[in-house]
Amino acid sequence: MKKKCPKCRGTGSVVVDYKDCDSCGGTGYQDSFDVGNHFKGVNSNAKAKFDLGADQDIPCEVCHGKGQIEVFEECPNCHGSGQINVCNDCGKPISEKYDLCRDCHTKRKEDRMKRDKIREVENEVKDVYVLDSLCQMRDMDKDRLYKGRVTRVEKYGAFVTLNNNVWGLMRGDISNYKVGDDVIVFITAIKSRERKIDLAPAYVKNYNIVKQTKSIPRTIISDLEEKMGKLVRVDGEVLQVQQTSGPTIFTITDESNITWVAAFDEAGVRAYPDIDVGDAVEVLGEVNQHGGKPQIESQSISKLEGEKKAKLHDLIEDALNKRAEPDDVDFLVKSDVLNRLKPKMREAAQKIRRAILDGRSILLRHHNDADGICSGVAMEKAIVPLVEQVNPSNDAQYYYFKRSPSKAPFYELEDVVKDLSFALEDKERHGQKLPLIVLLDNGSTEEDIVALMQAKIYDVEVVVIDHHSPGDLITKEEKDGEIVGGTVAVDEYVDTHVNPYLVGGDSQLTAGALATEVAHIINPEIKDLIKHLPAIAALGDHAECGEVYQYLELAAEKGFTKEHLAKIAECVDFEAYFLRFMNGRGIMDTILAVDNIDKHEKMIDSLYKEYLKRVDTQLKAAIPNIEKTHFENGIYFNMIDVEKYAHKFTFPAPGKTCGFVHDSVVQALGEDKPIITLGHGPDFGVIRATDAVNERFGFSVNNIVPKLAEMIPSAGIDGGGHECAGSIKYIEGLGEEVLSEFVNEIRNMSEL
Repeated sequence: MKKKCPKCRGTGSVVVDYKDCDSCGGTGYQDSFDVGNHFKGVNSNAKAKFDLGADQDIPCEVCHGKGQIEVFEECPNCHGSGQINVCNDCGKPISEKYDLCRDCHTKRKEDRMKRDKIREVENEVKDVYVLDSLCQMRDMDKDRLYKGRVTRVEKYGAFVTLNNNVWGLMRGDISNYKVGDDVIVFITAIKSRERKIDLAPAYVKNYNIVKQTKSIPRTIISDLEEKMGKLVRVDGEVLQVQQTSGPTIFTITDESNITWVAAFDEAGVRAYPDIDVGDAVEVLGEVNQHGGKPQIESQSISKLEGEKKAKLHDLIEDALNKRAEPDDVDFLVKSDVLNRLKPKMREAAQKIRRAILDGRSILLRHHNDADGICSGVAMEKAIVPLVEQVNPSNDAQYYYFKRSPSKAPFYELEDVVKDLSFALEDKERHGQKLPLIVLLDNGSTEEDIVALMQAKIYDVEVVVIDHHSPGDLITKEEKDGEIVGGTVAVDEYVDTHVNPYLVGGDSQLTAGALATEVAHIINPEIKDLIKHLPAIAALGDHAECGEVYQYLELAAEKGFTKEHLAKIAECVDFEAYFLRFMNGRGIMDTILAVDNIDKHEKMIDSLYKEYLKRVDTQLKAAIPNIEKTHFENGIYFNMIDVEKYAHKFTFPAPGKTCGFVHDSVVQALGEDKPIITLGHGPDFGVIRATDAVNERFGFSVNNIVPKLAEMIPSAGIDGGGHECAGSIKYIEGLGEEVLSEFVNEIRNMSEL
């Protein structure tokens, strides 16, 4: 900035010396004065007055009577310009290059930084706390901002209420506040003895509202029994939200257990609508009893976010994983196949135990025959006690466990549609988590893939325990020449897959045996109750292997002979036909001697007599109509139209009828003979074969069905099963062609 030079006052020059005036010679006066010329044209009176003082000295016009004149030089300060450059702020002379001096430049920089910081603070999002109804003065924190409401205004300040228990006096400029205004304040003093709080207004532009709950120690759910009638704080995860005609019921879990929290706003009205399944919450309330078990009557429920949520989630996750880890128990029998399957079996057990602890329902699907039902009942006896132990509901076993039989030996679309529909409806209506689906004696074959794919779309976890052939291994791991692990096509849609084929075994180790062993891992306490079930499953599936003989010995320890176990298996199949899609929990428990033991003998005697009667009636109609052929390759081939030569809509069904016909032929010819029996209808066929056919000719239902489908693509052929027992479906109009090609395939088979 430019201004006048203070030295030369803007003239550009300064006095450096004085010298005698050349005009007056240093006297300061003039030597002579021409009066006539001076007063020429002036009146005589003026001239007369001058004449009176004519003898006075006249000052020099150049030096003005001083006798000296000034000597000037260029001003060194402004270099003759008359102006200098000064600091815009303080006026201090500075170089022409700058507008500010060093000090002012530094000060301006500091001021700018301060303003930026102030602006940043003003724009910073602050947490403003709202006290819940339980908070008291001792829960206040001087470092926090609080939101309250003005309830009274006086000359000396305004009274601000933070909740029903806490209020304070806000001093300062209160001229703009009136009763009812919401205000953000900070604490200037807490006077505990006087029970007073001094407040001051806080001017905050951007803030988040945070609910502050009462500061009380956390109680874990397993300790609620000891806190009956007391106020507690529980931190946990919401498993279910259920709206009743009265309160809203939240099911909460932590690392120790599960409990209910009842919240009431209005009858039938959803309390805390922002709280949903999966949220981490802090619950404050009083512990009471409901149905003989602890329940919290909530006074406040608030979401946990950020670090608190993450820590609680990790705590629960670690604790539940640890609790879900099954004990290291020995198998019921000695088996190399089971030993190789052990990691997968323990993984299946862990997933089932974890689902129980998570409050997820377990949906168990099994084939509706002796093997599948033994699998399902063994699992049921292991799972239900744990569900009742973990879940507070008296009806937990009905809400959190469902066992459903499947007609087909694979997971049908009809079944998965039902399962998903009910699961999604329960999630929508009752706030339940999606279930864990456990498939027993099905789930391994390519026929299962479509259903499994649909379940996976909804991220439903699936565990499969099966002994059907899953097809060729996609990947396999060998050790000492033996397969110790592998994967198949369905593994893309299954979370855990237990199948003897994956470790070099075969279907002779039944699903009933595998499921019983997994059930024993899940809940070792039920060992004695279920250890005879694998023997029943093996006899029902006509399985023969080293493990089967060991399971028969285990059953013998409980007093079951092989003949009696075979009767049980046949009675299970007989009763399953009439139960159809019902699980028959109580009836099957009696037949399998896992409950109502006193009624078991009577039940078996009654059912077995009727079973034999109906089988005999069916065979009398069927056996005379068997078409028997002995092919040149040595195979004894038997075919019967079970639609024409068997009673319909009664036991045994076509599949079973084919099995009985096959057994009668085998009994007549001998088990060592290569015998194949085909029972067919208009659009289906049921296939049974002796092991000799598989051993000598490499026969497998799972190989011949795809081959026929390739040969007659228009027939819509589908099917599968075990190597020596399975089924085939086709279009009725091409039935004769399909059966003809099947017969040709059998006729043209050659020995290995």
